[in-house]
Amino acid sequence: MSNTPIKVAFIGLDTSHSVQFAQYIQDPAIPEADRCTDLLVTRCMRFETPFQNKDGLDARQKQLEALGILVTEDFDEAVADCDAIFLEINDPTLHLEYFRKCAKLGKPIFLDKPFADTLENAKAIAKIAEENNIKFFTASKLRNFQTIEDLAAKNLNVATAMAWGSLGKCPEGYSLIIWYGVHTFELLERFMGIGAVSVLTLPTAVGFDCQVKYKDGRSALVKMSTGIGGGYGCWVLGDNKVECALAQSGTPINMLNNFVAMCKGAEPAVSVAESLEIMAMLEAAEKSYQSGKEEKIDL
Repeated sequence: MSNTPIKVAFIGLDTSHSVQFAQYIQDPAIPEADRCTDLLVTRCMRFETPFQNKDGLDARQKQLEALGILVTEDFDEAVADCDAIFLEINDPTLHLEYFRKCAKLGKPIFLDKPFADTLENAKAIAKIAEENNIKFFTASKLRNFQTIEDLAAKNLNVATAMAWGSLGKCPEGYSLIIWYGVHTFELLERFMGIGAVSVLTLPTAVGFDCQVKYKDGRSALVKMSTGIGGGYGCWVLGDNKVECALAQSGTPINMLNNFVAMCKGAEPAVSVAESLEIMAMLEAAEKSYQSGKEEKIDL
């Protein structure tokens, strides 16, 4: 097998992930053993969104250019001569539009969290991928932090779990639950698996508590709170013991390696069914917050 790196085009610069992922691919300041050298970011497309203004984009462009990455405002120039694509767009309302454009190229895609702004648009993305035979997955980098991987490797027969995470700010008009809650709901799904049927969201003094019920009778909890910085983690009860994994710090290296494996023929690290259920839980959680009632998960 060729040792030539997989050339990646980044679409989007309104997220700090564009810089962080590029650093863990090709920044010589990070030891080679800690980088994903099977990838090489060659180009990036930038555009303003409510999540990042021109000054922020300019600063990130300088960081990428220092790593040898061409930054452009032209889509065709950005994807020219690439082998794969990372959709690095913080604004989830743009995910469907840009996934549709990228799918025409027939190349593997990583779609950064959240899947989309609505479940309907997430389903549309999944349909486009199927129709164009596109290999892709979407994920929060937290689900592959080594602490989370180590707990998942214990293969506990999980009876219940509680995932927690921080709430920050997002632009007006966007769902805080969908945009921030994706991290905690992904952690919950990683251990509870699929099969959720409803969500009840209760506002608290510092955020939201979301009770998730499952078709097999289990239930679990997601807690989203302000004032805890970048703290995330998960308590898991299984096989008559409680385990805890913190996801407060970590690197995207496992996620990047999962993408490489997919490009080389492995199944996507996160299935479409898993990602659609996560999106459905997020949407149900938002609806429950608005209605004040338990909301069914509609898949």
